[in-house]
Amino acid sequence: MDSVSSYASGTAGQVRIGTGATACIYFLPAILEQLQRRFPKLEIMVRTGNANDIVRAIEDNQLDLGLVTMPCGGRSLSVTPIMTDPFVAIFPADADVPDIVVPQDFQDRPLVLYERGGLTRTLVDGWLRDAGVTGHSVMELGSVEAIRELVGAGIGATILPEMGARPDRTQFPIKTRPLSPPLARDLALVMRRDKTLTPGLKAVRNSLTTAASDRAKQ
Repeated sequence: MDSVSSYASGTAGQVRIGTGATACIYFLPAILEQLQRRFPKLEIMVRTGNANDIVRAIEDNQLDLGLVTMPCGGRSLSVTPIMTDPFVAIFPADADVPDIVVPQDFQDRPLVLYERGGLTRTLVDGWLRDAGVTGHSVMELGSVEAIRELVGAGIGATILPEMGARPDRTQFPIKTRPLSPPLARDLALVMRRDKTLTPGLKAVRNSLTTAASDRAKQ
């Protein structure tokens, strides 16, 4: 599941970031573009994976900074929450659904869910389970884009972080609805406590924090 992208324009230093696929696709690109313009000699490596793997890589000094879903942590780590990302229900555009969706609305619907093993799936399963709903998963995928397309094609419904719920990014039309009770994930910046805060790492950390704050104001 790991993929690596390099944004380089010089040899002044390197910052290695780990994050989930959704944040990599829908949150990081604008930040990376701004950083590249401001610091053309800074090389930024982005690695995607689940939160546990990223935290382990930070502990092992294979990554410098992580943007991951909480809870996470360890004695050697500094964890700073920066963003709350609510979940939404996603349906085909022609589905007859209420304005606010409750767990029981998924009882008899086929579901296209994010693959098991990550905190995103754990949160969704827990939200359904707490209401006594047994979701009927017909597909489990690791790609937010694929999940949205299959939902739009009428294969089923899903629950995803709002960050990745982009109706304008699908071949087939979809509709989104808020959840009740609300469900959200908290994203945090994770670093080793003893990590040297180089100018490049400081710039990346500050840019992520600022972008998260700006997003919360929207």
